[in-house]
Amino acid sequence: MADNRISYNYNTVDEIKSRCNIVDIIGEVVTLKKAGSIYKGVCPFHKEKTPSFVVYEQTQTYKCFGCGEGGDVFSFVMKHYNLDFSEALEMLAKKCGVEITKNTGRKRINKELYEINRLAARYYYRALREKPNPGLAYMRNRGLSDDTLNSFGIGYADDSWTGLTDYLTGEGFNPDDLVEVGLASKKNGRYFDYFRDRVMFPIQDTSGKVIGFGGRIISDGTPKYLNSKESSVFQKKFNLYGLNLTREYAAREDRIFLVEGYMDVISLYQAGVRNVSASLGTALTEGQARLIKRYTSNVVLSYDADAAGQNAALRGLDILYGEDCRARVLVVSDGKDPDEFIKTHGRGEYLNLADKALPYGDFKLKKIKEKYNLRDRQEKLLYLEEALKMLKEMKPVEADMYMGLLSEETGISEAAIRTQFTGAKADSPVRGDYRRWEEQQSGISAGEEDLLKLMLIDHEYTNIPEDIMDEVFNDPVSSALYEAITENDRGERPLNIGKIRDSLDVNGSELLKKVSDKAISIDRERKIFDDCISHFRRRKLKREEAEIRQRLNSDGEIDNDEANSLMMRLMEIQKQLKG
Repeated sequence: MADNRISYNYNTVDEIKSRCNIVDIIGEVVTLKKAGSIYKGVCPFHKEKTPSFVVYEQTQTYKCFGCGEGGDVFSFVMKHYNLDFSEALEMLAKKCGVEITKNTGRKRINKELYEINRLAARYYYRALREKPNPGLAYMRNRGLSDDTLNSFGIGYADDSWTGLTDYLTGEGFNPDDLVEVGLASKKNGRYFDYFRDRVMFPIQDTSGKVIGFGGRIISDGTPKYLNSKESSVFQKKFNLYGLNLTREYAAREDRIFLVEGYMDVISLYQAGVRNVSASLGTALTEGQARLIKRYTSNVVLSYDADAAGQNAALRGLDILYGEDCRARVLVVSDGKDPDEFIKTHGRGEYLNLADKALPYGDFKLKKIKEKYNLRDRQEKLLYLEEALKMLKEMKPVEADMYMGLLSEETGISEAAIRTQFTGAKADSPVRGDYRRWEEQQSGISAGEEDLLKLMLIDHEYTNIPEDIMDEVFNDPVSSALYEAITENDRGERPLNIGKIRDSLDVNGSELLKKVSDKAISIDRERKIFDDCISHFRRRKLKREEAEIRQRLNSDGEIDNDEANSLMMRLMEIQKQLKG
């Protein structure tokens, strides 16, 4: 095959755009709801519950007003499916029936590299089966059947220095392309096979294309496992081993087992656990987590029981949690890896362990707890401090669930643990502690009580900004007390509490007493006031945000101009909330 560098004729882009309806393409992966002339849905590129992702059929574009992603149909396909432009072009061309013309040029498409990998996989496949060899003997010794070997396309690279290189160059391929995809090495102008004397595991993407290889040494050499180097067709962070075979099982069972190695995947698959996959010799990445989420959000991490495996599980948990997956950790007993365990105990026992897999928070707390002696007071406090740091990284509702557990483990009161968690002192809210301000005391929030107390202390705190006046003192009792304070305020302190009390009913008098008795540190008065104002301003913004989202999600007609105006205001609100 001559070294013709081939590129697409991108004049076909306009034709593809004219035939592809962006609503149909995006609608394959995002549930879209029509609202007037636009379509709305939950953004596939960031975590959100309320739709801020808009598709404009008229302009054939999309925009997320939450994360800022936007573009045309090519942009969407490239980002969502982790494709480069030429791959996105091919995909869309097939969907809309456009024949792509190609020009000879310096830019090469990846089709040639995929073909090299495909032929290499066939070469290794035949080498394992055509005559007795150490690779086949090794796999037989590992208990693998012919059906399993065939399903995964397992092959063998013999100990020849140039066997594969000679075969592929004989087929007309440029040896430099073999180097690019990691099948050959070059030294002093000569080319040598990269994989020798190894069992070969072809790595395929979810469309079935061979993108790389993993090789397991047969002899005592090193390294034990050797993977293809990364190339334009092989990026580890976006792919998982075995998912081309197992993704349908993962989707059907709404759960996937994530293991460390090729043999773990193959052994579990042969034993009947077919919703399984593995990362490619690296720590789990965000791209791999997003790939998993195409099929299921329920992930069981089943890594080796040694320290390295458990540390990998911790890292994987954080990645999966960040991508909104529901992750658990299966700890294999007897110090075995999944491959050994399922061969010894079988599928049933393995699934029993899976049912006992620890959720994200339980496992992380367990690993933190293992570092400390809770019988020692100082170490108990160190454990609590590290555990609370971990909980701060969790969603508030989930973190709240673990407060009681920490109290039971340490013997420290749950109230004290919650105070430590928020970093707040009694009656001294800190910025961001909105949950405390929202706690209702006889219909009145703690934030309103703080403001009323500050007004009794100093006249300057009666000046509530006009933009939030409709947010505070909405309760009749707190409103009456606020009016009584301001009516009797002449700028001097102390106020005449008796006179204020005389203008109130029984409920108002009880609130006045409660507020008067409230203790606030003198040096924190200004900070508490500023934090309260920030809280009520934030609450107002969130209500406006909810109203805008309700309008956008309503079944009523809404034109492009109004939708754009609402979306721009929504973005502005979200920026203010983040600030």
